[in-house]
Amino acid sequence: MMGMDLGKIETMAIDPIVQPYDKRDTIIFALGLGYGADPLDEDELPFVYEKDLRCLPAYANILCHPGFWAQDPQFGIEWVKILHAEQDLVIHGPLPAVGAVRGEYRVAGVEDKGEGRGALLHQVKQLYDDADGTHLATVRSTLFLRGNGGEGGFGDAMPVAAPVPDRAPDRVVEIATLPRQALIYRLSGDWNPLHADPAIARKAGFDKPILHGLCTKGLANRAILSTYCDNDVARFKSMFVRFSKPVMPGETIRIEFFEEGEGQLRFRAIAVERDIVVLDRCSATVA
Repeated sequence: MMGMDLGKIETMAIDPIVQPYDKRDTIIFALGLGYGADPLDEDELPFVYEKDLRCLPAYANILCHPGFWAQDPQFGIEWVKILHAEQDLVIHGPLPAVGAVRGEYRVAGVEDKGEGRGALLHQVKQLYDDADGTHLATVRSTLFLRGNGGEGGFGDAMPVAAPVPDRAPDRVVEIATLPRQALIYRLSGDWNPLHADPAIARKAGFDKPILHGLCTKGLANRAILSTYCDNDVARFKSMFVRFSKPVMPGETIRIEFFEEGEGQLRFRAIAVERDIVVLDRCSATVA
């Protein structure tokens, strides 16, 4: 490993990606987050039934994915040691239930933590309606490059997220996941075998395939919509999470909300069976 080529990373260009999606795609994404578990729940039905179909804001996280560009050896990133650290989502306008979106990408910066301590890579995706150019969402992802560090950096760093309040939560929502949850969620585009193949999961140090981090974030999105938005996607404005521990399919996720007034929320998510925090220092804005 010769170290990162910061110049190539900073000037890396990804052509805009256009992704069409139809009602089937929108519904499969919602099913991957556990919607429809109760077929008589009419509040959830619009996310899994084509009549008056709604698209979840969290779908913006995975639309127009550029692929695993960090694997390219020209960038000098030790990609096998990459972890997804944080994800920030800002919704500028509700995603259409069906349509086509255009994703535009840039690397916002590399934050050097020091030799032996890794580095943080920040990338930004802008989503637009491909038909009329409406700006739909801004997604900022942070990758923890555990195998790098001490090689310098450039660009913008994300503000350090504050801990959630040290008090009892104002509201608590529990969502049970299915043992096959990751197998459903991966149909929406994340085909990483870590979430399906037991042999590969064992090589990565897990007893079994783990749930996608963005699926856990989607579960929190689901809880925010039902608890604070009456399942009206137009009222959801933004959401930030820090991925602290992996989730095992079949676990129950408890989301603890701390209300801070004027539509501002702080929250964390806990895997109930192991009593560990899996999403931490999280925040959201609703109308």
